[in-house]
Amino acid sequence: MRLATVDVDGTLRVARIAGDRVELAIESTSVKALAAGGIDALRELTFEASGETARWAPAVPDPGAIYTIGANYRPPNEPDTPRPDRPKVLAKLPTSVAGHGWSVAWDRSLTANVDAECELGVVIGAGGTVFGYTIVNDLNSVDPWLDGDQWLLGKSMAGFCPVGPWIVTADELDPADLRLGCTINGSPIQDGRTSDMRFSIAEVIAYIGRHVELRPGDLIATGTPARLGTPPGPERHLESGDTVTCWIEGIGELTTIIP
Repeated sequence: MRLATVDVDGTLRVARIAGDRVELAIESTSVKALAAGGIDALRELTFEASGETARWAPAVPDPGAIYTIGANYRPPNEPDTPRPDRPKVLAKLPTSVAGHGWSVAWDRSLTANVDAECELGVVIGAGGTVFGYTIVNDLNSVDPWLDGDQWLLGKSMAGFCPVGPWIVTADELDPADLRLGCTINGSPIQDGRTSDMRFSIAEVIAYIGRHVELRPGDLIATGTPARLGTPPGPERHLESGDTVTCWIEGIGELTTIIP
């Protein structure tokens, strides 16, 4: 099932995506509650066709925590490079989430060096299980004057975590070898496969779960492929007027506008 969160006249509603139709859940619920209840809770939901105008909200509008995994893809020209001893776990603040099609702006006096990164997002269910998968655009600035090498501030400005457009439940998607990538104004800047992850989703969840409590609705961005060397090139940062599209096979496309 494809589940989204949409904004209908200022109220967040869970929706089922059926082809081109957006069907609203009749019951009052949330993605976080459904993640806690699992697939059985989904089977109890009823939906109705929506005749209302809805805006995409973040697929997970209120994650308790957002973990991001750094350097988790093998370099394309060095497939046998040994992996580190453990995953590199970074973070974004939950207040950074944004929805599909949203405009994301930031104070250019703080940083002009903001990049987009496509990542397979894992939505955690009960007991550290996987509830579903989504797309995360890990917008970030790693300028050292923001917060050194911790990167929390540079990864957590308002809107720096577009997530969506929806969640594909875990029973309908095998994440082992999905193609994923990112474009700026239609020009590709990333193109990789999840099979190139150094640490699998199960290994990442197990590692994080040994240290902290994973709760339903938490979000893990599992890493990003290397930037392509072709134009616009690895040094091209986001600029006003850009349209960024992150895409993942089996899920869809997540678009962000840079005003």
